[in-house]
Amino acid sequence: MSCLFCKIVDGSIPAKHVYDDELCVAIADIHPQSPTHLLVLPRKHISSLANAAAEDQALLGHLLLTANALAQQSGLVNGYRTVINTGDDGGQTVDHLHLHLLGGREYGWPPG
Repeated sequence: MSCLFCKIVDGSIPAKHVYDDELCVAIADIHPQSPTHLLVLPRKHISSLANAAAEDQALLGHLLLTANALAQQSGLVNGYRTVINTGDDGGQTVDHLHLHLLGGREYGWPPG
């Protein structure tokens, strides 16, 4: 498979791993947009949230709970932002579902 994030998950491309379990991997973003910027990647290849199926429900919940645990471990006591970019118009640049965990500064709304 030629998917960049699949190669990171399987270890064939190095990345700064901050968390690993049987369902997902979290890495430091190589172009951070915040003092804390992690990517939570499912081990299962799903090209985008738009392609997730009912069978992925538990996995999607696990990604969110993992992001929350990582936020707590990172000391993000004043809050954090989670983002899932979906499709070209949503800003998705890698066709592998991933969750951004951003924190360490204040964010405005609307985001973009």
